[in-house]
Amino acid sequence: MSAHGEFVFLGCYTGESGGEGEGIALLRRDPATGELTRLGLAARTPSPSFLARHPTRAVLYAVNEFHAGTVSAFAVAEDGDLELLGVQPTGGRHPCHLAVAAGGRHLLVANYDSGSVSVFPLDPDGVPGPRCDLVDLEGSGPVTERQAGPHAHMVSPDPHGPDVLVSDLGSDRVWRCRLDPASGRLTVTAPAVVASPGTGPRHLLRSADGALLVVGELRGDLAWYRPGGPDGSLRRMGDVAASTTLGTNYPSELATGRDGRFVYVANRGPDTISAFAWDGATAVLVAEVPTGGSWPRHLALIADHLYVANERSHNVTAFRIDADTGVPRLQGEPVSEASPTCLLRWIPEHVSR
Repeated sequence: MSAHGEFVFLGCYTGESGGEGEGIALLRRDPATGELTRLGLAARTPSPSFLARHPTRAVLYAVNEFHAGTVSAFAVAEDGDLELLGVQPTGGRHPCHLAVAAGGRHLLVANYDSGSVSVFPLDPDGVPGPRCDLVDLEGSGPVTERQAGPHAHMVSPDPHGPDVLVSDLGSDRVWRCRLDPASGRLTVTAPAVVASPGTGPRHLLRSADGALLVVGELRGDLAWYRPGGPDGSLRRMGDVAASTTLGTNYPSELATGRDGRFVYVANRGPDTISAFAWDGATAVLVAEVPTGGSWPRHLALIADHLYVANERSHNVTAFRIDADTGVPRLQGEPVSEASPTCLLRWIPEHVSR
C-alpha cells in the first residue's frame, strides 16, 4: 500500500439535481478497522452521482446527472487529489451509471431519462474523446408513471469480452449488446432477460457461479437467472422479496462478498440492508438490518466491511460483516456527507501511471 493508504471517493447530488452536495468527496479508509475519515472535497463537479475507474490508469470517471448530461474524467494523484482531464456530453438526459469496457479502450454510459447508452473512445492515458456511438433503447412497461419509455439504469461490460449488459427499468429488460472494439459501435442483439412486467430492473451482478442477479426497483425483489431461455436468453430460476418490512420498497444496489456465499441488497423506503445466503440456486434471507440513515442509494462491500451511502440523511454508515453468518453489524459513527450517492474504493498502487 502507498504511503497515503487506501481511499474512498464519494459521489453525490449537487444543486443541479436538487441535492446539497458540492462534488466528489475524498475519504481515507483504515483497512484494519474499516473506519472512514473525511479528508475534504476532491473535485467540484455537478451531480457526480456515479463513479467508475479505469482498470489500469489512475483515472476516475463520473457521470454528471442532469438534463443535458455529461461525463467527466479526472487524473488521480497519489494523495487522492483530482485533476480534471476533460468533460464530454453524453447526448442523453440524466446519465446515472458508467463503466469501462474490457481492454480499457471505451467508456459506456447509461442515460436514464432518455433511455440510451453512450460510448466514448479512451486514449492510451484513459482520457475520453468525443462520443463514438449513441444507442437508443426501445420499450415500455405497465407502471405508466415510471415505464412510459426505456430507462437505461446500468451498463455492465463483460470483463473478458465484448458483450455488454444494459438494465432497462422502463422496458423490464436486460439487453445484451456487442461492442466493436475497433470502431466503438454498440449493437443491441437481443434481450438477455425479459423480467416480469412491472419489475423495473435497476442494478445487476454476475455471481462467481455464473448466475445473473437483478434487483427490481419497482417490484422490490431480487431475482436470479441462468442460461437456458428461448433464443439464447437467460431463464428466471427464482426470486425473493428484497425486504420483509411493510410498505413500499425501492431497492437500489446489490453486492456480494469475496467467497460469493452472501448477497446484500440496499432497500430504500424500509431503509435497511438485507443479507441473503446464496448457494447458487436459492437466496435465503439471514438478516435485515437498519442502515443507520435514510434512503440508501448505494452500498460497497470492501473486504469485511459494508459501506452505505444514505442519500436523504446525508451520511455514510459502516458495517462489519460476520464471516460465518454474513450478518452486517453497524460499526462506529456515521460520516457526514451531503446527498451521497456512490462509493468507490481506490488503492493507488493498483493502477499504472
